[in-house]
Amino acid sequence: MHNEMITNILAFGAHPDDVEIGAGGILAKHTSAGYRAAICDLTAAELSSNGNPILRQQEAEQASHLLGLHTRINLGIADRAIGNHHSEDVAAVIRRLRPEIVLLPFGSDRHPDHVAAHHLIQAALFDAGIGKKEIGGLPPHRVNKVYCYFINQIAEPDIIVDISDVYEKKTKAIHAYQSQFFRGTEEVATPLNQGTYLQMIQGRDQLWGHQIGVSYGEGLATLRPLAMPWLLDQKRGG
Repeated sequence: MHNEMITNILAFGAHPDDVEIGAGGILAKHTSAGYRAAICDLTAAELSSNGNPILRQQEAEQASHLLGLHTRINLGIADRAIGNHHSEDVAAVIRRLRPEIVLLPFGSDRHPDHVAAHHLIQAALFDAGIGKKEIGGLPPHRVNKVYCYFINQIAEPDIIVDISDVYEKKTKAIHAYQSQFFRGTEEVATPLNQGTYLQMIQGRDQLWGHQIGVSYGEGLATLRPLAMPWLLDQKRGG
């Protein structure tokens, strides 16, 4: 088991269910190996066509249990009001949990909240590392490993993580959001509950898995080039 004081991975989402869609397998894989992972939802998704904040919170708690999270935070930012003026609130979470890795939504997506979250979290990461910036009495914390996960977008990832062994956990975590992905008699039709959406997510994960020779994968994009001092092990050089 790894150091209990360290949050290894902190994933941000605009709404409860965003992280499950794009990085649920990555979180489940790492928690299964003893790492500590957390999710911070920016909003309660109170403007969603189906469900309500109380039900969505219950669904998020179930998904968190399935993914093995050590904590989940909801900042309570108003739905459709995400902006960089919330940077210090997000930076406080980063300083408090002190993650090694941060995951955030990809910067291109059909949902404007996902795009706004991308820019907000980048600003907060910057603020969290400023030594002279006072944020809740918390010491500064700089995150060097920052990756973007995909929600609705299908794009060319820079990294693909094998999630084949935990794909059932990812699927169950997504299915915990019954109000969003399964249409009952009282729910209205949305792009999420038409049936084809979950098929698209599974197909995308299969596509990325195929690209690295496994059953399922989750793609990540980097914000900056990855540093590789050598392509070959220099100990083997002659």
